[in-house]
Amino acid sequence: METRFTRGKSAILERPLSRPKTEVSVSAFALLFSEVVQYCQSRVYSVSELQARLAELGQRVGGSLLDVLVLREKNGRRETKVLNILLFIKVSVWRALFGKEADKLEQANDDDKTYYIIEKEPLVNTYISVPKENSTLNCAAFIGGIVEAILTHTGFPAKVTVHWHKGTTLMIKFDEAVIARDKALESR
Repeated sequence: METRFTRGKSAILERPLSRPKTEVSVSAFALLFSEVVQYCQSRVYSVSELQARLAELGQRVGGSLLDVLVLREKNGRRETKVLNILLFIKVSVWRALFGKEADKLEQANDDDKTYYIIEKEPLVNTYISVPKENSTLNCAAFIGGIVEAILTHTGFPAKVTVHWHKGTTLMIKFDEAVIARDKALESR
């Protein structure tokens, strides 16, 4: 029995399993995401319901994304401090999703359990045209859902809300227990 081989090696066989090509064309993403928004919009009656539905879809994505990024970026290690997990989201998660870091990470001046991730022009808002009656719609609620899922699954339960301020701001409010644990770790 004769075995036949193709000349040269196939490009797909040469790719490492740990780092597949992660680039998706912006036009394909824009089309897919606009269809997701239209689908959700046809099943809700208000802007707040639409944002909640987008956040719910984002939470599903965030749970899966976390598994992949922890294996790739952190070799299975988990973060134990609030600032480290926020920097992981600002740098690694944003880079995996959008090809760049988030614009800013800030802590609230008057509240030690509130942090802000600021993105001047999120990709999810770029290709969505919003009618005047829905002018408060911020499709970055999808990103908020991703961030909330990542924080919750890593043991930092928080509520993430999305606001129009300096572009788009994701306001992250951690539970009291998370901040108490973080302070206990710092005092060691």
